[in-house]
Amino acid sequence: MVLESISRIIKVQLPAYLKRLPLPETIGGFARLTVSEWLRLLPLLGILALLGYLTIRPFLPKKKKQRDSLINLKIQKENPKVVNEIDIEDLNRANVCYCRCWRSKTFPVCDKSHLKHNELTGDNVGPLILKKKILVYN
Repeated sequence: MVLESISRIIKVQLPAYLKRLPLPETIGGFARLTVSEWLRLLPLLGILALLGYLTIRPFLPKKKKQRDSLINLKIQKENPKVVNEIDIEDLNRANVCYCRCWRSKTFPVCDKSHLKHNELTGDNVGPLILKKKILVYN
């Protein structure tokens, strides 16, 4: 029953619809169409535009999702801005590495999560390294 209905639409109703369309013989003929003739053409033009879009869609550049462009995915999301202050005088070690990729489990201290991030994304981010100068007095 369903296939018979589809068959009737394709074999009988579609050709009859297309024959009744006011398709001009030349491009200039489109300029002479009346408003009612344009309204009769709209369904066909809409379907052709949709088919054209669906045909070229796989070749269009993919848009990144907003989430992909975020840098900070989970650190202190409840704050409007993440700020960490550390006095250089308070450094206990000679070298301290601070995270710049926002993926560290020990944020703000680097845990080398940027290595996996760089491998997955092709990025080249690395830590901020603060070195404490040891002054030797003679």
